[in-house]
Amino acid sequence: MRKVVLLYNPLSGGRRRHRQRDVQAVLSVLKAAHIEVSVSATSSALDTGIRSQAAVASGCDAVFACGGDGTMHDVLQGVFGSFMAVAMIPMGTANALAHDLGIPLSPASAARAALSAEARRFAVGRVSYQDFSGSQASRYFTVAAGVGLDAHLFHELNKMAKEKMGMLAYYAKATQIWLTQEMQFFEAEFPAPGGEARREHVTQLLAVRITQFGGLLRELAPGAALSRNDMRLVLFKTSRRLRYLSYVLQGSFARRDRNVPGIELAFSQRVLCRARATEPDAAKIYVEADGELLGTVPAELSIIPNAFTLLVPRK
Repeated sequence: MRKVVLLYNPLSGGRRRHRQRDVQAVLSVLKAAHIEVSVSATSSALDTGIRSQAAVASGCDAVFACGGDGTMHDVLQGVFGSFMAVAMIPMGTANALAHDLGIPLSPASAARAALSAEARRFAVGRVSYQDFSGSQASRYFTVAAGVGLDAHLFHELNKMAKEKMGMLAYYAKATQIWLTQEMQFFEAEFPAPGGEARREHVTQLLAVRITQFGGLLRELAPGAALSRNDMRLVLFKTSRRLRYLSYVLQGSFARRDRNVPGIELAFSQRVLCRARATEPDAAKIYVEADGELLGTVPAELSIIPNAFTLLVPRK
């Protein structure tokens, strides 16, 4: 590793007062290793993607993405399809990808781990959706994508509260929505093992790519793994709130034998979500990816193998 770009999001996570100090700690580690480093503060999701794409074009060996899962999501849009490596330096709110990969949560320690890490190729998820202007759009994702109630959470979540409270804001808002939000059914269609189309009516669909999320919610979708070339689908075929709560609580204890009526798991490389013919109000069925609100259904989620390179700490 000789030349890298260090991108950081000044607004990411709950340690904004310490952001410059954290970035300087990472910079010191890289300079001590005699690596040529250029540092850029990003101003938006689009700016992060553009700067990542420019790093690919300039022949950099790696991008050091300083932020959370949202920052990684934005970097992915620029490096997708290239062979330039990405190192995650966790400075975000949840840092789910860092928990899953075993990346140290200290920025300096994460940088040191990246210097001796293994460069591994992974598949990525792709979600096509309708944006809020009514146009078709698409994004790539690493951690998970969701359609339904969890995306509604990100729609409702007050950004200022997130910046001030971190994950507490997520938990508080999730509880409020769980207690008050009307759950709207929609249709999810994906290939069954025999090849025929399987259609389910659900209030929530999650397409998960990682095993461990960290925090209170440790294992959301048993069997999911970044190393697989598919998605672990979690199908909430119920509007009963206690079943939602039961499933989430079991995930907090990483119970693989969870069995909640109305909630099923499946593996798939593709799933199509759309409003039901009897409930055509698609404007209220939101879509998110990696915690970023994107738009509404109709949405198609799929897997693209061998799509990007991550620096993974050696065990």
